[in-house]
Order: sequence, then structure tokens, then C-alpha cells
Amino acid sequence: MTRGGNPRGKASNEEGEQHMAIDAETKDCTAVTDAELAEMADMCVDGSNPFSVGLLSKQAEEWVLISTARENGKLRGFAFFTLERIGGTPSVLVGLASVARTSKRSTVLRQLTEAQLHRALMAFPDEDVLVGTQLDNPGGFDAFKPLVDIVPRPGHKASGEERAWGRRLAKRFSISPSRYLDRDFRVVGDGSQARLFDYETPKPDSIAPDIVALFDDVDSERDDTMIAFGWIMAEDLLKYT
Repeated sequence: MTRGGNPRGKASNEEGEQHMAIDAETKDCTAVTDAELAEMADMCVDGSNPFSVGLLSKQAEEWVLISTARENGKLRGFAFFTLERIGGTPSVLVGLASVARTSKRSTVLRQLTEAQLHRALMAFPDEDVLVGTQLDNPGGFDAFKPLVDIVPRPGHKASGEERAWGRRLAKRFSISPSRYLDRDFRVVGDGSQARLFDYETPKPDSIAPDIVALFDDVDSERDDTMIAFGWIMAEDLLKYT
């Protein structure tokens, strides 16, 4: 993902064809219809995390905002999220999200992320903002490309404050303390479907081995996840007007 762009506009696809544009929009979860929830479930059915209509409906109740991305009217991605302060710190918390496994998935991911950062700019002007979510594979870090001081990251020993942030996010994501291992930011699955950011990079071979290694103990078959977060600086957030 690259920084900048118009989060409220359109992005041409990766082959540069202008007529196959991705449209992104953000709205209140209270405006999500049953038909839209069914469309989301249908989009997810072929992925590694086939979220059900029932689960998606609960997310619409639990989260405040949803960003969607469409290609010629067809849903290609969505993300439930909220903007809030955690202990006074401006935060973008991304709950359940999914991007369809098409050739344009990186463009869809970029549009969803830019839409969220645009909302963050409106809510928290002139402030550094924390962005946090749950991942189950290293490709999910593609969503963090605009961020700095990402935790966890290769070669970095997390500080006590960073581990505390992991615990705060686990609590916000309604994860039992008994399932959260704060030294490696891992959530041990309990057999129920994880509410994570479901994204698989189109170029897995390009992921650095040390990033892949971060997920060695994350068992997606058991619904393990990793809590990950980073910061977007106030000056960088200005790019998302």
C-alpha cells in the first residue's frame, strides 16, 4: 500500500484500466441492510474465513462504522471499525474485515485503509493515531504500510508499554485474558471463528522471511490470531484529506 490518494474517490486497478475502478465509501453500521450483510457473507464464502450472516450481523451491532469497496458495483471488500480514545489516545480499531481474493485485492485494501484514515483525520486532527487489528497471516501487514513503530515487528523486543497496549486492544476486542499471550501478542483460539482482518497478499513470496516467522506459532486452523498495531503520525495523516 502506498500513502496518499483520495480516500473518498476512485482508484484504478493495478493494470491501469480506468473503467475498472474501485469505489470506497464509509457509513454508520446502523445503515447496513440485511441484503448487504448477505452480500458480505457471499463474498467471504470462498476465502479462508467464511464469515456467516449471523456473525456479520453481530459486528454491525458492535461496531460504529463500516467501509466498503466495490468494483463496478460488486462488493470486493469491507471492514468494520470504530474511532475512539483509549486512555486518551486517538485510535482506529478495525474489527472483522475481509478482502475478496481477486487480482485487485491490494487496490481494494488500499482504498479501505485510506477511507479509515480519512475518518481518523476528521476525528483527530493534529494528533498521532494508533491503528490496531487482529491478523492470522503475515500478508495482513500489507494494511500497515502507512504506519510506523509497528508492533510486533522483526528484531524488536516489545517494551512494557507496548505489551500494555496489546492487552488494552485484547480487552477492546473482547478477548479473555486467559487466551492472550502478551509477550508475543498472540491470541490462542478457542474454536470459535476469530473476528479478524481477513486478507491474503497476492504476492506471498515477496514477504520477508522474518515477518513470516512472526506467525510461526499462530495456528489459523485453531483460530489463533495476532494482535498488531502501529502509529500514523499527524503529519502523515494530513495526506488523507
